[in-house]
Parts: sequence; C-alpha cells; structure tokens
Amino acid sequence: MASKLELLIKLNFKSMIHKNFLLLFLFVVISNMINAQHSLSLNIDGITSEEGNICFAIYTDESSFLKFDKVFKSGSGKAVKGNTAFHITDLPDGDYAIAIFHDANGNKNLDTNILGIPKEQIAFSKGKMKMFGPPKFEECVFTLNSNMEMKISLQ
Repeated sequence: MASKLELLIKLNFKSMIHKNFLLLFLFVVISNMINAQHSLSLNIDGITSEEGNICFAIYTDESSFLKFDKVFKSGSGKAVKGNTAFHITDLPDGDYAIAIFHDANGNKNLDTNILGIPKEQIAFSKGKMKMFGPPKFEECVFTLNSNMEMKISLQ
C-alpha cells in the first residue's frame, strides 16, 4: 500500500504534466495566431500582348511605395495576352499596396517618355494613375488578414 507521501507526489506529478501540456498547447495556438501567413491570388487582365513579362511589387508603407530598392515582395512572369495570374504566399497580416507593369520589351524596367509618363501598361491595387503622376500609397492600400483574391486591370 502506497504511503500518503507517495500518493501526493504522484498527484502533483500528474498535475504538473497537465499544466505543462496546457501551457504548450496555448503557446502553439498563440504562435500560430501571431505568425499567421496568408496567400494572395492576383489576376491581372487587360494585357495587350504576350511580349515580355508582367511584373509586380508589393509595398508595406508609404515611405517605400514605388521605390524599387524598398519592395517588400516582388515577382514577374511571362505575359499572357488577356490575363496573367500570380499566387503570392507567406504574407503576414497587414496593409499592402501593389504596383504592376507590363515589361513588354523585357528590360526589367518601366519605360517612360521624357516627361516620365509610362510607355508600358501599369496598374495599382486600388488607385489609378493621375494626370500628374501615380497614386499615393493610401489610395492603393488594402488590408490582408486572410487568404485573398484580387483582380487588377492594366491601363
């Protein structure tokens, strides 16, 4: 027959195991909530030719918007006349703005005329080109907090 001390030790040990398991479970759940990663499916239409590539750049704040050296995430793919799609993964919750252009000649640059007006098709996640320049970050921004699909039309 086990002594009271042995029973007490066994009960405390089982209680400790249950508490540690509960803490581990809570840690895993909270970590997943904090580090939630989402995907964004971009469907870009209005592509006028199959020449070159469709390029996209994702920005996270106004200070980096439209600066090629401060892009959060970027990519490109072969242009498909009519519609080109991208599936972008590993995006945490947050506010984003997207700039897209059709690099028709494949030189990996947005070609402009002497006044700085784009010669190649461009588009943004929400905002539109203005008469005197591109839209601001706040005109293009959207919030991502789950997987999302977005359709963007090149101009």
